[in-house]
Amino acid sequence: MTLTNRDIVELTAWRRRLHQNPEISNEEEKTAREVVDFLADTGPDKVLTGLGGHGVAAVYDSGKAGPTVLFRSELDALPIEELSGAPHSSLVPGKSHMCGHDGHTAILASLGRQLGRERPARGRVVLMFQPAEETGNGAAGVVADPRFGEIAPDFAFSLHNLPGVPLGEVRLKPGVVNCASRGMRITLEGKTAHSSMPETGTSPMLAISKLMPALPALGRGTFADDEFGMVTVTHAAMGEAVFGIAPGHAEVWATLRTRRDERMANLCAAAEALVTGIASQHGLSARWDYHEIFVASVNAPDAVEHLRRALDEEDVSQGEEDLPMRASEDFGIFGHSASSAMFFLGAGERHPALHNPDYDFPDDLIPIGSRIFMRTARNLLG
Repeated sequence: MTLTNRDIVELTAWRRRLHQNPEISNEEEKTAREVVDFLADTGPDKVLTGLGGHGVAAVYDSGKAGPTVLFRSELDALPIEELSGAPHSSLVPGKSHMCGHDGHTAILASLGRQLGRERPARGRVVLMFQPAEETGNGAAGVVADPRFGEIAPDFAFSLHNLPGVPLGEVRLKPGVVNCASRGMRITLEGKTAHSSMPETGTSPMLAISKLMPALPALGRGTFADDEFGMVTVTHAAMGEAVFGIAPGHAEVWATLRTRRDERMANLCAAAEALVTGIASQHGLSARWDYHEIFVASVNAPDAVEHLRRALDEEDVSQGEEDLPMRASEDFGIFGHSASSAMFFLGAGERHPALHNPDYDFPDDLIPIGSRIFMRTARNLLG
């Protein structure tokens, strides 16, 4: 079962329509509705909406016993002004699909077309259109939704396009492929003062000047080491934008990153102890909270072998270079309850990087990604 030329033309046009109408994380209501409408003609046996926010799951059931195989894409765009110059550029100021989730969604929709024409011989295929990948709460919300039990998969697969890799080549390996990460927002409280008498207040200035180099210094190991840890300061702010007030409040934001989930707890504890110690030295109170929490994405060996078989049978070039990635990806949480694997599909060696304002998903990847996923589904389910 393959896509027709008409399928490819229509999927490409639909992908470009999604590209023109981006919605950022946790706001994907219209995009979810587009997915439901586009799949309606394929006659899914069950459609669950509102999963973990605006998630959509379309189920194609053979009616016979067998495993449940889930394929996942993402719905959300980014708060980036598009500068690609493409005829189908974003129509929404300050928002755009600069990560290719519109293309991943089109690939998943292509599976719906093919499964609508011929169901699997056994088991079920679930097409999971997931919200809020960019903020890290989407997959967690989907899995935590009580209705997820109705589609709980035995296998879960996903892909992500990857600029810098030759167009249509795949990168795939077992084990860690994306790091765990989380954002730590640190708040320091002292007391304001007149800027002519700073000694009458308690300024966070010296504390911030110590924290900003000390936080990155908590990193350890090389990226090839499972003990790898990394801290990146991403934002700092202190006081008000005036000349007459010595500051009494400050914030420092940092991203903590590890290859393994187990290492993250240790890195968090070290960062918290550092903040407490420096704040105490300078007579400040301190608090912190965490945002955009991503678990590590770890490819299961058996799931990887299913993908490798499909790649071989579809004559798609593959390798392990460029993996694992320091970037995070919330697909990893599906691997906590299923045998899961993600592969990375080359977008071209000179293609603009992900999250660049001039990025656009290469439409030529739609039939390639579709072939890989469909071959995997047919191998597992017939």
